[in-house]
Amino acid sequence: MRFTAAILFAATLFGAEAKLGKPLSLKQTTPIAELTAKPNLYVDKSVQVKGKVTEVCQMMGCWMALADPETNKSIRIKVNDGDMVFPQDSVGKIAIAEGKLTKISLTKQEAIAQARHEAEEKGAKFNPASVKGPAVIYQIQGSGAVVLD
Repeated sequence: MRFTAAILFAATLFGAEAKLGKPLSLKQTTPIAELTAKPNLYVDKSVQVKGKVTEVCQMMGCWMALADPETNKSIRIKVNDGDMVFPQDSVGKIAIAEGKLTKISLTKQEAIAQARHEAEEKGAKFNPASVKGPAVIYQIQGSGAVVLD
């Protein structure tokens, strides 16, 4: 009992990190600003990014958004439901994530459906007229992540 209490105390004192999914394997991070400026250079390639968690899916924890603290550019890390769950209390923390950068081309109808779904997740109102046409989304299909305290 004392040993368990000591471990919990040490984790609280020194901070704990949440390791999610597969262990990180890449040796170098790619700046989020570079990914968002030149996404086609990285499509279908494995990348590692580091940034501040600005949003987490509040329904299933199936995605989180990371922002570059200097440029405020952000990228979404998406996982298949059940593969891993991003902690919903991660907003404001620093995270490192790995996965493959994907490009998703949406028709106008698909873009409307996507925007409607995102509004529902946030509990926000949605106006279909706000979607002007087809859309392209770049996101990282996550394989592993570490959320730092």
